[in-house]
Amino acid sequence: MAQYLKRGASAETRADADRKVRDIVEAALADIEQRGDAAVRDRSIRFDGWDREDYRLTDTEIQACVDSLTPQERKDIEFAQTQVRNFAQVQRASMKDVEVETLPGVILGHKNIPLNSAGCYVPGGKYPLLAGAHMSVITAKVAGVKRVLTCAPPFQGRPARAIVAAQALAGADVIYALGGIQAVGAMALGTASIDPVDILVGPGNAFVAEAKRQLFGRVGIDLFAGPTETLIIADEVGCDPEIAATDILGQVEHGPDSPGVLLTNSEKFARETMSEIERLLQILPTADHARKAWDTFGEVIVADSTEEMVAIADEIASEHVQVMTADPQYFLDNMTNYGALFLGSRTNVSFGDKVIGTNHTLPTRKAARYTGGLWVGKFLKTCTYQRIETDEASALIGDYCSRLCALEGFAGHGEQANIRVRRFGGREVPYAGQTEPTPETAA
Repeated sequence: MAQYLKRGASAETRADADRKVRDIVEAALADIEQRGDAAVRDRSIRFDGWDREDYRLTDTEIQACVDSLTPQERKDIEFAQTQVRNFAQVQRASMKDVEVETLPGVILGHKNIPLNSAGCYVPGGKYPLLAGAHMSVITAKVAGVKRVLTCAPPFQGRPARAIVAAQALAGADVIYALGGIQAVGAMALGTASIDPVDILVGPGNAFVAEAKRQLFGRVGIDLFAGPTETLIIADEVGCDPEIAATDILGQVEHGPDSPGVLLTNSEKFARETMSEIERLLQILPTADHARKAWDTFGEVIVADSTEEMVAIADEIASEHVQVMTADPQYFLDNMTNYGALFLGSRTNVSFGDKVIGTNHTLPTRKAARYTGGLWVGKFLKTCTYQRIETDEASALIGDYCSRLCALEGFAGHGEQANIRVRRFGGREVPYAGQTEPTPETAA
């Protein structure tokens, strides 16, 4: 039986916070839909202190952001983008169009068709998270999306230069300096100055995540997302308390609602890691955010066995899961619910967030039970087609279809089959709903 040395906030506390966010977002989206650009501008002024006639950046403004990069900054961004592009291209190559003759004369197939447009949100309120540009824009472009829009909030009263440069280098077609609900709302609903998109992707704060949730159905979204989550699975062989503590605090600095969980099979290791967390919180520059998150949402769990660790990890279904144990491969082979796995102490979530090449837009709040993260496939529609090339095949399928439609009572569907049996099979069949004439009734 697992022992909890520390528990996070209750489900009721989280639900209450969610309700407040939901109401705010619903009202904001209704206003954007009704007033369009005026509502977008009002919110940009109110929340970002950012006012302009047109929030689309000009080519000159974009080039100025690119030119502002030092040679090393540009080299670093281009390195990260190369890694993301390389892995996205491997993913795209794995998705094949298919066509097969399932019966003589019956051809079935599917095509992977890129979406026509995508709206990519790059968060940048407290920190200019330029990696969001690599993960969304490059992935969309590798998939073949024709029109990619990006939005990121201004940073310190002007376009966030590093984000804008990353968006441009990634291949964005249109770049807006907009943040928050107003950004995702405008991209999804459209305004007089912003054409609507087919899908919204990218992480964001609780308001951005809720806006995407409410807009789902009117547009596609990558996934339902909440605050960043990290789960550290560690033991005394594969890790040490300082690394475990560092990797927890390295993620909960995202914000005061970011859960960080330690799962281990050693109470000694757990308590030493908790002590290390307290020590590091005295010196970490982002300790204010990290402290709130750790105090409110941090958890420490001690399991009895490796098997129980897997079961608990699958129940948590965390966005990020670092496995630093004697046998990380065991978790790769046996875990089923996670956004992304980071295996061994040589890697960590930050590598995935920034540079290594896997996508950092991942499922949270147990969504890992039913979806993975953002990838090339999110920008593709796998659409089927069928073709029948012979009269015999049409009549054969028609016979089966007619009888199955009769079982369901769908007369019109049945007649679609029957007419082809008559035309291509040369056989007289009654119209759907008619009774086959018998010798007695025929006489």
